[in-house]
Formats: sequence, structure tokens, C-alpha cells
Amino acid sequence: MTRVKRGSVARKYRKNILDSASGFRGAHSRLFRTAKQRREKALACAHVDRNNRKRAFRRLWIARINAAARKDGITYSSAIHSLYENRVSLNRKTLAQVAILDAYCFSMLVQQVNDKKS
Repeated sequence: MTRVKRGSVARKYRKNILDSASGFRGAHSRLFRTAKQRREKALACAHVDRNNRKRAFRRLWIARINAAARKDGITYSSAIHSLYENRVSLNRKTLAQVAILDAYCFSMLVQQVNDKKS
């Protein structure tokens, strides 16, 4: 059987790994073995953090809605409950944007829903 030289293929593979690890610190961006390990870890963390980002934004929106609702003398949970009972189908992202950008509109919305509930 003839000899197969993998020089160009192996170089391309190593270059691809080192290019993807180019921003890492120290030997993690220069040595192939450590760069490969760090790249695997980075990709795993990126996968986890894509889900954590969704979680973090939802927490932020809830905090903003709660702060805006408490200015009107109502808690977050009762505001969301009364919105749900009155079939106001605004998600938390939209409610948080309304609460920040147009506080008067948000307070009117909460007051109307709260009046219907009482």
C-alpha cells in the first residue's frame, strides 16, 4: 500500500482550531492541544449561556414591570394576574418596554385592568 502524507490536511485542521481559539489568553491560543481543549469548553459554555441569556432577560423584564407596577400601588404578580384575567395578551418583554418608554401608558393600562377587577 502506498504511503499517504497528510501534511496539508493536518495543517488545515490545526490552523482551523488555532484560528477559532485566537482570542484566548496565553498558551490557550498558541498551543494546539490546549487550544483544542479550551475551544471545546468555550463551545460548551456558549451552548449553556444561550439558554441562560433567555432566563436573564426574563428576570430583567419582570424586575422592570414590578418597579413600574409598584409606582401605581400594585405588585407584579397581581398586575400580571389582572392582565391575564382581562385577556390583555402582552408578553413581559413588551410590557417592560412600555413601562420604560411610556410610563403614563403603562400606568393607565394597569389602572384600567385593576378597575375592572375590583
